[in-house]
Order: sequence, then structure tokens, then C-alpha cells
Amino acid sequence: MGIHDGHRERLRQSFLEHGLSGMNDINALELLLFYAVPRRDTNELAHLLLQHFGSLDGVFSASAEELCEVEGIGAYAASLLTLVPEIMKKSRLSKSREIRQIRSSDDAGEYLLPYFMNERDEVVYLLCLDSKRAVICCAEMGRGVVNSVDTSVRRIVEKALKVKACSVIIAHNHPDGLALPSREDDLFTKCLYNALETVGIRLEDHIIVADEDYISIADTGMMALYKY
Repeated sequence: MGIHDGHRERLRQSFLEHGLSGMNDINALELLLFYAVPRRDTNELAHLLLQHFGSLDGVFSASAEELCEVEGIGAYAASLLTLVPEIMKKSRLSKSREIRQIRSSDDAGEYLLPYFMNERDEVVYLLCLDSKRAVICCAEMGRGVVNSVDTSVRRIVEKALKVKACSVIIAHNHPDGLALPSREDDLFTKCLYNALETVGIRLEDHIIVADEDYISIADTGMMALYKY
């Protein structure tokens, strides 16, 4: 039996009996690291990670490369720590896809929010709907800095036509900001609204996401102002 085996077993039993509610962040992270670091004091590693990244959220938001910069964190531990938020994202996406029809901005927000989990980049998604507002598909349309509004609009229109959408909802995130439309967002929405209208497809909404918050441009009443 190793020097830390008794402590590890006590921590595991505590989790099985009480969950994480009775553990601090260090113990919770320590427990997770048991499964990637078999022969080192993971309490020490948990301290180092939290000191380096500032919080549990900081740890789980870090890339594998950033995690490996912490002394004692190797490839297996980094893989485990980056796997956890990705598994959670897949779980959230699985649940959101149970929504078959988008009847309101709340439905749209609930459906789309998981797509933006763990994202550091600005990402644009297109949600395509049929005549009964059932989901046809949700497709990523761009990532990072968009070089041209015209190019983005053209790609979205082409995708909507390809899947025979009757209406669409566009969504993008503000990774380091608030869920409020910028001047550029307003211009993009207006251009897209009118481009889609020319091919007989309705732009239902533009959802702007920041963390777990979002705003619906349709709910603000601004969509009515976009028609030329």
C-alpha cells in the first residue's frame, strides 16, 4: 500500500456518501486527479493548479498545453482535466437536442447555449427550421474574426437554401463581453435579414451569448426595423 492510499480511499468514500457538497475546491480537484496521477500527492497538485489558474473554472477552461505548464501535470492529467468540460458540453448538447421545435426565444436560447460552452473564440451558428419550426440542423458557420460581412451572409444564405430551411436563427457569442448587440452585430443582422428575405427565408432571431447569459434581438423589437 502506498503512502497516500489510505487518504485516497477516505476521500473516495466521502464522495460516494456525500458527493462534492462537503469538499472544498482543492479536495474536489485532488479527487479527480487520483485517476490520472497514481503515485504523487494530488493535494499538492490541486494547490498548484488553483494557484496558477485562480479558480476551478480557470483550471477547466485551460488548454492541455497551459495545464502542462504546471509542474507535475503531465499529458494524462491534462487530458483528464480537459476531458471533463468537453464531456459536460456533450451532455448539455444531448439534452438540448431533445427540443424538437423552436417556438420562442427561450427555446432557441436553451437549444443554442450548449454550443458555446468552453469556447474562447467568437463562433457563429446557424439554426435552420422547417415550416413547422422543427429543427433541421444547427451548423457552425464561422470562427474567429469574420473578415467580411458579405462573405458571412453569403455562406449562411447558401447553407439555408441547401437544407431547404423556411426560417433560420443566427447565434454568436461574445467570449469576453456582455450579451448585448454591438453596432457590428446590428449591421450584420440587418444585412442577413434582407439577404435571406430575397430568397424567401425568414430570419427569426439573432441570439447573442455571453457565458450562460443570452439576449434575443427579436425580443427587443429590433427585427422589425431591419427590412429595407
